[in-house]
Amino acid sequence: MPCTVVVGAQWGDEGKGKIVDALAERADLVARYQGGPNAGHSVIHRGETLVLHLVPSGILHAGCRCLIGNGVVIDPARLHDEVTKLEARGVPASRQLGVSAAAHLILPYHRAVEASFERGPSAIGTTGRGIGFAYRDKAARTGLRVADLFDPAHFAAQADRNLARLRQEYPEAAAELAPMSGSGLHRELADVATWLEPLVTDVGEELHVALQAGRSVLLEGAQGTLLDLDHGTYPYVTSSPASAAGAPLGVGLGPRAVDEVIGVTKAYATRVGHGPFPSEMPSELGARLREAGDEYGATTGRPRRCGWLDLPALRYAARVNGLSQIVVTKLDVLDAFEEIRVAVGYECEGRAVRGFPAGARALERCTPVWRAFPGWRRSTAGARRWDDLPREARDYLEWVEREVGVPIRAISVGAARDAEVTRG
Repeated sequence: MPCTVVVGAQWGDEGKGKIVDALAERADLVARYQGGPNAGHSVIHRGETLVLHLVPSGILHAGCRCLIGNGVVIDPARLHDEVTKLEARGVPASRQLGVSAAAHLILPYHRAVEASFERGPSAIGTTGRGIGFAYRDKAARTGLRVADLFDPAHFAAQADRNLARLRQEYPEAAAELAPMSGSGLHRELADVATWLEPLVTDVGEELHVALQAGRSVLLEGAQGTLLDLDHGTYPYVTSSPASAAGAPLGVGLGPRAVDEVIGVTKAYATRVGHGPFPSEMPSELGARLREAGDEYGATTGRPRRCGWLDLPALRYAARVNGLSQIVVTKLDVLDAFEEIRVAVGYECEGRAVRGFPAGARALERCTPVWRAFPGWRRSTAGARRWDDLPREARDYLEWVEREVGVPIRAISVGAARDAEVTRG
């Protein structure tokens, strides 16, 4: 299909980077549509694991045009650092990369106030990268965009207005904000702006022309459906549309441009930060799975909360995104477990809950209804065909597929590119 969206079907960290990297081998363009440098998409390059935060996961494929859309918030200094590190490893990232002039900027004052906010009683467990406050400025129409880097007077004036407001709103961040000024921030970014200017492009126009010419496009997001600003476990969500509907919006295309939506889910579930997690494991079992799956944030290093697969949440993600197929990752992490459990529904005060509750407060009152499956107790790491998987693993996956109502087209059984089982 010419235009495919890859979306996380859980709380993020599903392994989207590996899947986009694999699909990008056959793609002409890959575009990020939302999020910021909180993404931690891990891909294997020449035997080395690279973690991509802003750069699209197709960057390791020669000739693949990689675009950062208007829906992304960009820390320009971090982007420059990421590209520099890629080029030091022989990846010609600057030649492949394009950046939307309409993408909003994350600036030092966003990071300062977010760090202050996360130290207070209203903390929600963000990565502290300033992303939420950059999106807040965007919604308030006070933000600065990539194009504004090339208009020093406007940049300085708007940044000074933002700083004056933030000093009043967040006196606890006064020490960090005090030395900042609009002109000073622009001077600090002058060299990065000079580097960035030749990369600026009209992302929507590029993608439109490519699709008209029959070229293949991948749209890549960060986080996952259950962190979507509208459809996630509010208020413990990200600040942008992490579901598939945000993909065309975040790159300047219309919704009819999308042909297929691939949802990525782990064979179990994880969550980072605060918020309800009905299928969360007891601490000892969760620690066992965390070590087996190396469940630590690629961006922050924080340990992830671990749990069993949550079927109501996965069904909800399938509906919200209009999934046409599913990719299951990290099946191999379950190889040593004697029993595999799945949350098949919820109860609240002794009554069955229909569907997936709206918002965190409703979900916090829910307890899961479990179904147990026998573990396979054999390695799946070498499997490359469906029949290579143990019978118990196939039964588990086929049951999930029937219950969700969306075909499982591939199963990842390791970090390497070729560690994948595909189905026809």
